[in-house]
Amino acid sequence: MSRLTQLSRSIAGRIALITGAASGMGRATAHLFADEGARVGVSDLSQEGTANVVKEIEAAGGEALALPGDITAPGAARALVDAMVERFGGLHILVNNAGVSAGTPIDHEAFEETWDRTFAVNLTAQAQLIRAALPHLLEDGAGRIVNIASTEGLGATGKISAYTASKHGVVGLTRSLAVELGPTGVTVNCICPGPIHTGMTAAIPDPMKTKFARRRVPLRRYGDPEEVAHATLSLVLPAASYIQGVVLPVDGGLRVQNT
Repeated sequence: MSRLTQLSRSIAGRIALITGAASGMGRATAHLFADEGARVGVSDLSQEGTANVVKEIEAAGGEALALPGDITAPGAARALVDAMVERFGGLHILVNNAGVSAGTPIDHEAFEETWDRTFAVNLTAQAQLIRAALPHLLEDGAGRIVNIASTEGLGATGKISAYTASKHGVVGLTRSLAVELGPTGVTVNCICPGPIHTGMTAAIPDPMKTKFARRRVPLRRYGDPEEVAHATLSLVLPAASYIQGVVLPVDGGLRVQNT
């Protein structure tokens, strides 16, 4: 019996580049995409980390390429995309997940250095990677871009203004490019994770995490990286062809709780 529905929920055979993929949400996204049949580029600063993720994927029967290096280096975006095309023959999906965070008050002597590095990784590199990937996403006719921001891009916390401002920038970049690229069929969407168990939050003592979650998160817990990865997957499916410019919090309800 034939299917009644026409749109596919499979990314089998699709080619995806994921930055910041050696750990946390990026690693979970690489694993999930590979499990779903995509061929995955694993980009991260850590050579050991990218190699380990590729080994994990290949051991499970998937196909992946390790792409270690600094995404803020001159020419890095073009080199990453070229490596993907050389290995896999194209590029269909870009997930801009790489990010850094530093708690530097505005009157701290290291503020300007923190600001420059944070924006270079969190925002400028995203734009550069989109520019480098765009010809291939356009060629595909159904390219997908997902930018990872944060609930900090929807609100604010003191003493991390560089991080907060950069994540607001990611939201703005997503919305503007959604309008600009809409006529081409390339979709541009954004995920805003809330409190998630990642390397960025690892230094927070567990009792403090528990207290925060009970006070601020309706689900009363931190999220798991795979929960963010599944939200990302939902935005890159062929069937997600009419979802454009969405800014999706994955935060256990943090944004909707007033008290």
